[in-house]
Amino acid sequence: MATTPLHSSNHGLARSLKERHVMLIAIGGIIGAGLFLGSGKAIATAGPALLLAYALCGGMIYLIARALGELSLYRPGSGSFATYAQEFLGPRVAFVTGWSYWLIWILVGVLEVTGIGVLMKYWFPELPQWIPALVTVGVLTVINLFAVKTFGEVEFWLALIKVLTIVGLIGAGLVILLFGLETSAQATPSLANLWRHGGFFPNGWSGFWYAVPVAAFTFAGVEVIGLVAAETAEPQRTLPRAINSLIWRMAIFYLGSIAVIMALYPWNQIDTAQSPFVMVFDSIGLGVAAGFINFVVISALASSCNTGLFATSRMLFALSHLQQAPRRLQVLSTRQVPVRCLMVSTTVLLVGVLLNYWIPERIFSLLITGILGLLIWVWTVIIAAHMAYRRKVRRGETPEVAYRLPWARVSSVLVLGFLGVLTVLVIRDPETREAFYVASAWFALLLLAYPKPLATKEVNDVWNA
Repeated sequence: MATTPLHSSNHGLARSLKERHVMLIAIGGIIGAGLFLGSGKAIATAGPALLLAYALCGGMIYLIARALGELSLYRPGSGSFATYAQEFLGPRVAFVTGWSYWLIWILVGVLEVTGIGVLMKYWFPELPQWIPALVTVGVLTVINLFAVKTFGEVEFWLALIKVLTIVGLIGAGLVILLFGLETSAQATPSLANLWRHGGFFPNGWSGFWYAVPVAAFTFAGVEVIGLVAAETAEPQRTLPRAINSLIWRMAIFYLGSIAVIMALYPWNQIDTAQSPFVMVFDSIGLGVAAGFINFVVISALASSCNTGLFATSRMLFALSHLQQAPRRLQVLSTRQVPVRCLMVSTTVLLVGVLLNYWIPERIFSLLITGILGLLIWVWTVIIAAHMAYRRKVRRGETPEVAYRLPWARVSSVLVLGFLGVLTVLVIRDPETREAFYVASAWFALLLLAYPKPLATKEVNDVWNA
């Protein structure tokens, strides 16, 4: 039986995000530079089997989003999965999860603004790399200082650029395939290119399994849907619609675009040093394809960093209410923005950008690699918290919501099994194995810094505030 959540405190945050904002934030969070730039390398690794890797990972990520959506409607408050971890898994797990997610987005933000600095050299070769990075952080910070509706509006348009680019690629590719237009590829554009050149698994199952982690982490960012719940005008209606649309949008934007690319260009003809999107737009005579894709990737990086500043500030805000971060961070601006949390994240992000220039490249890449291990932890916590929530629902100790993870018991086991396989794949790959060394060191540091936990009554007071 559906019931309304007992508590839905957002600790004074404004509920200003509309359905269109949440829709684009949900899909924009999983469309990044990896699709536009990194898909060529992924295709070379697995060939057409990459489609199966995307389908598998997309399905698992969708189930994680459904589980988080159910929890978010149970308590659509600030902190999302960190506060669910606090309630269902204990304060230590919440502390590790909240701060780990904060670190994920800080590292991602450093990577994104650094990438913007590099990409701007396409038009301005003499421009120092740090200037675009600094300007990007400054502009995005100002945007986030305004009301959350401003953040949502900017993110809406940045995400829309990515969506329209992918739709344009799919449309152009279908025109070429249907009307038999010529391209620069040596082979004739045809759907048969998906199985002609060495079969659907040209590199065998090993190529497929190597591509699975790449595909999985392409979908990183879907968790933000839980954080926006606290500032969504009608979460009970908006969140289910946004999450439900993820499955077909992932199918169109990922499977659709990659299938079209490999139908136009056999997988073994795709230049891994060039964006496959540039190749397709070049094939229809768009001479400015490289510059256009450069612009799209810059907007994608800016979108990701914008989301990161939002996510880190809200996570710090929630941790401060759980007394797992300084209480002085609870201050809201007149626009109902956690301004101190935002400035802390901005400051650390700027330090990270500076360190990117000062510390050896090997150390920096090691820190970025740590994102992989931390993300697996966050996804595992979401499912574990959901399983604990469902157990309480079955015992009648917790209210049930109308929006639920389908086949919850089986789905949860499937996702945990998938995350276990993903962990093994990452550890076995020498290029990503160090992710778990970094993550383990980070977890050890957090456990040493773990503060005195809140008593049960204090936790309830936090929810009821």
